[in-house]
Amino acid sequence: MLADQPSGYHRSVPDPSALRAAPERAMRTSLLWLSRRRSVGRLATRLPITRSMVARFVAGETLDETIAALRRLQAAGFRTTVDVLGEAVTSVDAARLAADEYLATLDALAGHGLDRNVSLKLSQMGLRLDPVVCHDNVARIFTRAAEVDAFVRIDMEESTTTDATLGLWRELRPVNAGRGDSGVVIQAALRRSSDDVDALIAERARIRLCKGAYVEPSSVAFPDKGDVDAAYATLMERLLRTGTFPGIATHDEHLIARAVALTREASIAPDRFEFQMLYGVRRDLQERLVRAGFGVRVYVPFGTQWYPYFMRRLAERPANVAFVLRNILREGRDRPPKPSGPTG
Repeated sequence: MLADQPSGYHRSVPDPSALRAAPERAMRTSLLWLSRRRSVGRLATRLPITRSMVARFVAGETLDETIAALRRLQAAGFRTTVDVLGEAVTSVDAARLAADEYLATLDALAGHGLDRNVSLKLSQMGLRLDPVVCHDNVARIFTRAAEVDAFVRIDMEESTTTDATLGLWRELRPVNAGRGDSGVVIQAALRRSSDDVDALIAERARIRLCKGAYVEPSSVAFPDKGDVDAAYATLMERLLRTGTFPGIATHDEHLIARAVALTREASIAPDRFEFQMLYGVRRDLQERLVRAGFGVRVYVPFGTQWYPYFMRRLAERPANVAFVLRNILREGRDRPPKPSGPTG
């Protein structure tokens, strides 16, 4: 009893939410530390078990390897978008080289008759180093996209870059408007996203809607998964009804079922939107949606920078570790073994 405690004694009551969050913080710290350890990265790239695990989620280290994976996806009825791995570059030269890789990728997609669609991150283009350099790099990519009639999606990163990302897209959008076009990404986890979606719908922007995996303060993002899911469902329904060819980017079967039900109830044709999923994640679900007549675009990353990319993706949301393992097991139960899948 508190009344029995000596005068001046204050009993400390642990915060249950803080206790629950402690293991996740520890895992995130460890994963981020590992992502910066070059020696660990060199070892990881040599270990067969590591490379085989990453190979499921990364199409390859070279463009040639990726072209082969894209051909298999195309033959299986999938649409694709290509991401050249590498973000948060540390030099202006590295940012320019990354832009050059995107130019080569666009040329290769056009030359091989593949889906001319790429996704890029502004941190890879030099946003944190020099906004002018970033602008010039993205402008070069948009210009080449216009020449080959390719679509460019600017990915969304931390909330601190949301305004800069939307601003740069609005400035460069006219470069390939009507000649491939471009779009942005909105994260349902951010509290501001409802207003952003309203504005972008009015601009007839092509939006990819994702939940958002970045760790953000509760002042700018919903901290609870249930709130994020509810926000996603609300924004998804708004985009399906009034958006311009939205990309519904989720592996959540409940949200996908909700989207399918809405399209049937509201007579929304499959050619007015598409589902988008990550390379190697829930391939069984991807195939079922294609068989049901829906468009599915697979996000296909490639490049030599897979180790830091993979570790940072896990660090952004440590629950992704369990998510990856759970989906591998689920796919194994739901789908009979095959010599090779359409996503390689």
